[in-house]
Amino acid sequence: MVFTSIINFVRARGPDEFWRKRKIFKLSAHYIGRRRNCYSIAIRNVNRALVYATKSRDLKKQDMRDLWTSRVNAGCEQHGMQFEAFQYGLYRNDILLNRKVLADLAIWEPRTFEALAQISQQVPEEESGDK
Repeated sequence: MVFTSIINFVRARGPDEFWRKRKIFKLSAHYIGRRRNCYSIAIRNVNRALVYATKSRDLKKQDMRDLWTSRVNAGCEQHGMQFEAFQYGLYRNDILLNRKVLADLAIWEPRTFEALAQISQQVPEEESGDK
């Protein structure tokens, strides 16, 4: 389509406007009242909901990390250790497990976690440089 003036170009938004609005209306389909039907209100509420969704993803990650830390802390206290000492002992012995795996072991496999606690208390033997 060729336009002879800029005014006709601006007014001929056609399908682009339809699909842009449809995307917003699909996201607001579960709202009640004018939040669902009126575009100017719907876009405001959809944008707010998307901002909350973005923040909530970060908060969920923080909550899960805190949960894992508290579970590993509880497992360490059962064996008379501090979490930092436990983690450092595992690092010295080249056992690289993250908080999620350690928390699962503390909850579901306490004997394995007990073995890890004993390993973390041991000092690794220094390897000699001669090979």
